[in-house]
Amino acid sequence: MIVRLRSLLTQWTAVVPVVAVVLLAFTWGRGLPGAIVALVTLVLAGAVLAAVHHAEVIAHRVGEPFGSLVLAIAVTIIEVALIVTLMVDGGPKSSTLARDTVFAAVMITCNGIVGLCLLVASLRHGLAVFNAEGTGAALATVATLATLSLVFPTFTTSRPGPEFSTTQLTFAALASLVLYGLFVTTQTVRHRDYFLPITRLGEVIDVDEHANAPSARAAGISLGLLTLALVGVVGLAKGVSPTIESGVEAAGMPQSVVGVIIALLVLLPETIAAVRSARRDRVQTSLNLALGSAMASIGLTIPAVALASVWLSGPLVLGLSSTHMVLLALTVVVSSLTVVPGRATPLQGGVHLVVFAAYLELAVTP
Repeated sequence: MIVRLRSLLTQWTAVVPVVAVVLLAFTWGRGLPGAIVALVTLVLAGAVLAAVHHAEVIAHRVGEPFGSLVLAIAVTIIEVALIVTLMVDGGPKSSTLARDTVFAAVMITCNGIVGLCLLVASLRHGLAVFNAEGTGAALATVATLATLSLVFPTFTTSRPGPEFSTTQLTFAALASLVLYGLFVTTQTVRHRDYFLPITRLGEVIDVDEHANAPSARAAGISLGLLTLALVGVVGLAKGVSPTIESGVEAAGMPQSVVGVIIALLVLLPETIAAVRSARRDRVQTSLNLALGSAMASIGLTIPAVALASVWLSGPLVLGLSSTHMVLLALTVVVSSLTVVPGRATPLQGGVHLVVFAAYLELAVTP
């Protein structure tokens, strides 16, 4: 019976990504009635769950920290494609979309995902244990990237408003790529052991003790299906985005909420994967996913948007408001205090979740 259920699950996760891409082909660029929007939303949710399954297969095959890196980069590439596409279609009103989505990704990962994983792991296992060296390096990189790309534009004077000049934007894009490349090299080559899960005694866990790794063929199939699922998620999300925008406007909420919704949707697969790792007492894997996603979101999105701004009409607003800068500073301070001991209680998880809740509340009612 268990074997049959597992077989059905595998078939389901293989079919849904294909269905999502087929549905995307039939609905792309068309106005969608209510019934079709409901169907798209249902398939979209299935594609998200399928993406989680195939990402975990790949992560199991390649091992940590490469598995977390694969998912972070895959999701961020799709996020970049979605942002650029919506900016092309949205005109001047989408000038802040990149900033809103990237900042939302930082707050979701550094407070929402981190807080939830620390809470789950500490409640289930008594204490959440992770490697402070690797997590601290990731946090420092995220803080630097966020400051360079999202804080400095508010204070520069070369252009009016919270915008970079062409030279400043080029520097920010190149600096983001360099820092992200240095981090990936550190994570996967020079100091790989800093990003592996550890035991309660501080010993590195370099193997998965729960099951044999899938074959190269199975991992290759999952990689293809993961790509289809992510394309389907972003494409279908774009299809229902007019409905989302209309709903946001009808509710009287600011346009920045659209960026929050996009980030929540795109990061859902990583959230589920991170929580599952936390339940298995692999907190370092959860933190790799969360902070790696934040880093990839900035390090890949800013250069891509900078390149796209060559042909995009209208301004590119990257600078944060004073309220968001305070939230970013609070996030960096709280995260630093969480990381330093290398272990966390439910209190630390709760603190991160409260900061995340404050961000959501201020996003809806600024």
